[in-house]
Amino acid sequence: MGLLTTIAAATIVGGGSVALAPVALGALGFTSVGIALGSYGASMMSAAAIANGGGVAAGSLVAVLQSAGMAGLSTAATAAVGATGGAVGGAGAAWSITTIAAATIVGGGSVALAPVALAALGFTSVGIAVGSYGASMMSAAAIANGGGVAAGSLVAVLQTAGMAGLSTAATAAVGATGGAVGGAVGGVLALLI
Repeated sequence: MGLLTTIAAATIVGGGSVALAPVALGALGFTSVGIALGSYGASMMSAAAIANGGGVAAGSLVAVLQSAGMAGLSTAATAAVGATGGAVGGAGAAWSITTIAAATIVGGGSVALAPVALAALGFTSVGIAVGSYGASMMSAAAIANGGGVAAGSLVAVLQTAGMAGLSTAATAAVGATGGAVGGAVGGVLALLI
């Protein structure tokens, strides 16, 4: 499998993992209104309650899955699912621990470092920094658009992410893309080692 195919597979699988996570949770019985009667989730909850003397422990697998089923994936969980999906997709080229580890680390690291990269470009939580690359981009966009920055433009999207953080979709995309790049790098390393 070629490098571009590996990157495409990792990105698609990473993004698809995030998109399908709520479907998988629902299929297991972890729904937005509670654990579904007679589901696998109900069996897990019953076993956890019996093991813990009648209650489900906070932070346990059942509690975390039900929380995700009710409220959706957190930013950290979205990053982890996207990065892991990217790792699995990218590992199709060279199944190795090196490939999977690199994809997961780079995917998760991409999400963790995205706010740092945005701030370094000048897209901060208080606006675009004077004299930054972001200011140059904003100026060019304003000149091209007759004095204003168009809604939905790259400058507007980057500034929104700089001020409000990455959306769930952006977190998934960054994690999956980072996982794809990490998988490609890990695949190359696996061939060289």
